[in-house]
Amino acid sequence: MDQSPTLHCDVVVVGAGPAGATAAALMAQAGLKVQLIERARFPRFHIGESLLPYSMPILERIGALEEVERVGVPKYAADFTAPCGRQHEVRFDRALKPGPSRACHVKRAEFDAVLLDAARRHGAEIWQETTVRRAELDDPSKVRIEAQHADGSRRWLECKQLVDASGRDGLLARKFEMRVRNRHHQSAAAYSHYTGVPRREGEREGNISIYWFDHGWLWFIPLAGDLMSVGAVCRTDYFRARNVSIEQFLDDTISRAPEAAERMRTATRVEPVRAASNYSYQARRLSGPNYLLIGDAYVFVDPVFSSGVHFALQSAVLAADVIAARLRSPATARAKLGKMKRQMKRGLATMSWLIYRFPNPVMRHLFLAPRDLWGVERTIVSILSGDVFEGRGVAWRYRLFKLIYAGHKLWFKLGGPTTLTSQPAEPTGTPRTALGA
Repeated sequence: MDQSPTLHCDVVVVGAGPAGATAAALMAQAGLKVQLIERARFPRFHIGESLLPYSMPILERIGALEEVERVGVPKYAADFTAPCGRQHEVRFDRALKPGPSRACHVKRAEFDAVLLDAARRHGAEIWQETTVRRAELDDPSKVRIEAQHADGSRRWLECKQLVDASGRDGLLARKFEMRVRNRHHQSAAAYSHYTGVPRREGEREGNISIYWFDHGWLWFIPLAGDLMSVGAVCRTDYFRARNVSIEQFLDDTISRAPEAAERMRTATRVEPVRAASNYSYQARRLSGPNYLLIGDAYVFVDPVFSSGVHFALQSAVLAADVIAARLRSPATARAKLGKMKRQMKRGLATMSWLIYRFPNPVMRHLFLAPRDLWGVERTIVSILSGDVFEGRGVAWRYRLFKLIYAGHKLWFKLGGPTTLTSQPAEPTGTPRTALGA
């Protein structure tokens, strides 16, 4: 055991993904002594490659925007395709309020490295290939952490605040047994990277493409070079019923969306197929007197609207304000934490309502045949752009959209349209047993 003296700092951040690196950059920028601990060695593969327009000002704030845009692919819109072939494009410049109208797709290995460099430039101390073995939080005024480096040596740290940005590993959620699987929206995913996949033309080259199929949806995200991220998010019963390899499962699933399958005819897979189950969850608590959970360590819903990284970045901004207040202006800390809780709750509720209903034929119909009644369509564009935390100008129109959805749901029950929502015939040559059908 390393007998080095205990290292003291203001804040320890566990996890150097988008949430952790951004929080570390902001807190170091504010003059706090920050220690950032990351289990992996960057660069490394990770999913979550599509950003939202409202994420871009956050990247600018930490001085990372220019480099992210350099390594990324410009994203001006998203297009949605039904099994019947009907398609609709959502352009971010049609949002209800003036604001950022484009984002990027990024290889996460490059994106995360850019954010880590920003944290380092602002003064955060970074340990990679280091695992947190123990976190002692009994004393509300401090936290003791035992960290183990790649060479096996161990070091104790003592800080005033701990920020858990450990992602799906969920350092504190597991320690306190407070992670709850989302029973309203259970899903699983399989995904990989490919070359040789055709892109849209012109400015639409950077579109993220979403394809519905009978058990979920597919994403196509164009990355720099000739790389395309392709994944399937599906119901867990469908995922668990597979009796073929994960590679064959993904191929079979893509074949269920004819337009997507056509784009994949010349594709070559260049990464292993990876899978994740129990995709949606949330921790029961966001914070304690000496800790905060941010990003995927706190909550993950579903990647359909590319909200994961955006939630990570926004939670990092809010957490940095809370931590700074706790350490320097305790009288304001409670109000800052209250703001964080309200904004996170509002953002999650706003996006989750859409996500839960996205596979429904009623929502499919509304996405494919939109009408901008009283700015409702532009409100949905604003939400898909990431304008989900403040609510100004959006909230009442969103409530109106929910009423429209309820009315269409009743209409469908009474025998409404099926043209936009019908499923295609079973693709020729798809083994039904391989899909649990």
